[in-house]
Amino acid sequence: MGLEANLRGYLLEEALAWLLRSSGYQLLVSAEQDSAELVSEGSTLKVRGRGTSHQVDVLGEWAFSPAFSLPVRLFLEAKFYATPCRIEVIRNAHGVIHDVNENYAARSTGGRPRRRYQYSYALFSANGFSPDAQEYAVAHQISLVDLSGASFTWLRTLLRSTAEKLYAARNPYYVKPFPVNWMRTILRQRLSTAPPHLLSTVTTNALMFRAAATEVLESFAAHLLHHEETELLIGFPSAPFIIPLAADDKRRFVTYADAHPTHPVRVRRIGHDPHAEWTASPWSDESAYRLTFTMPLHIERWISDIEEQRIRRSRTIKTDFLSNITVYRMDGEKPRVYQLQYEPTQLHRS
Repeated sequence: MGLEANLRGYLLEEALAWLLRSSGYQLLVSAEQDSAELVSEGSTLKVRGRGTSHQVDVLGEWAFSPAFSLPVRLFLEAKFYATPCRIEVIRNAHGVIHDVNENYAARSTGGRPRRRYQYSYALFSANGFSPDAQEYAVAHQISLVDLSGASFTWLRTLLRSTAEKLYAARNPYYVKPFPVNWMRTILRQRLSTAPPHLLSTVTTNALMFRAAATEVLESFAAHLLHHEETELLIGFPSAPFIIPLAADDKRRFVTYADAHPTHPVRVRRIGHDPHAEWTASPWSDESAYRLTFTMPLHIERWISDIEEQRIRRSRTIKTDFLSNITVYRMDGEKPRVYQLQYEPTQLHRS
């Protein structure tokens, strides 16, 4: 893949770290945060595995620990290719996770007891995933998040234009290789997604390029901050996948959910494969808020496979996989847990 496509992916990763800011996802950027598990090599962060250490661009720890589980750390990787993300990326993710999660067993004999984490991997793609990539990910419990829906059009447009401008700024000054770590540091400072004192000082010698690129990055951050009311929540349904929940207005969602931490919702499927989107709104007042999300492509294809069974199959998916969606959110220092319970029309009680 070319530099411009890679730049779109890097920018998407930083945007996602910001969009997930209220979901309890806290970036790890330095070995100072955990010298037993992490290694800093200059501005590069690595995670120790059983066989080797693995470079990581975006690693975060969830503020919530699920019941009967270890604290969760999440590798976040994003791709913005012109075509669906392919299986090779999923295979690499599986290899990293397998090695990192076996590290404790390899280093646990003797010495001081240390904490243990469950490392997981989530791959976000602006153009979906190939069928074999999806099958492999489901088999190995790697979460795939498709951001190709209409709810993320504004973000994809912003990523394209920013990557184009950065690429154009690079060419006149013959900057090779592109200073990715410097770019990430600038964005994390501007978006406040990492503690400033833990961010390594990263510079680039091309001063004129740095001035031009900084202006582009400042504009990118400003556009993100302009969408302050846009919030990406991660929904954990009764299913072997996670779903990204885009709130049309986070204040309305939080107001309602705080008053009704557990509440029934209507779930609707809008459009058709491969561009179908789903919405969830409260039963008692559909105008209170609306969450929009997409489902894995293999589910959409199963629903649409036989047109005359599309409605029935949609209901089956709602009952089997969306009967209960758990949402974790941080309100400042206060953790919140919401339960969205799908309730079919015919079973609804007023």
